[in-house]
Amino acid sequence: MATTQLDSILDLNTLEQYISAIGAGTLLKSVVLFEQLMPEYVSSLVKAGDANDKETLCAEAHKFKGAAGSVGLKRIQQFSQLLQHGEETQWDTEHKVWLAVIVDHAAEDLQQLKAYLEAKA
Repeated sequence: MATTQLDSILDLNTLEQYISAIGAGTLLKSVVLFEQLMPEYVSSLVKAGDANDKETLCAEAHKFKGAAGSVGLKRIQQFSQLLQHGEETQWDTEHKVWLAVIVDHAAEDLQQLKAYLEAKA
C-alpha cells in the first residue's frame, strides 16, 4: 500500500515515534490487546446507534477515539472524534455515516496496522 494511502489510515508519525521509543514488537503487543477489545467497542457503538441513544453513542465514541489513537489508528480515531461531538450542527445528519465508516473499516485498518508493525519488527 502506498505511504500516502497508509497515512490516511494510520498515524505514521506517532507510530514511528512509538517504534523508536519502545520497539515495534512491544507496540504490536498493545495492538493485539486492542484487537481483543475492539469488537466490544464497535458493538457498543452499534447498539447505541441502533437505539438512537445519542448520549451513550457520544460517550462510547469518546472511549473508542482514545483507544484507537493510542495504537495509531488514524481514520478510526478521526471518525470517532466526529461521532463523540453530539453538540455539533452536522452531527444529526452525519453521525450514521461516521458510524458506518468506523464499522466498515475498523477490522481492515487494524490488519493494516498489524502488517505495518510486523514489517518493522
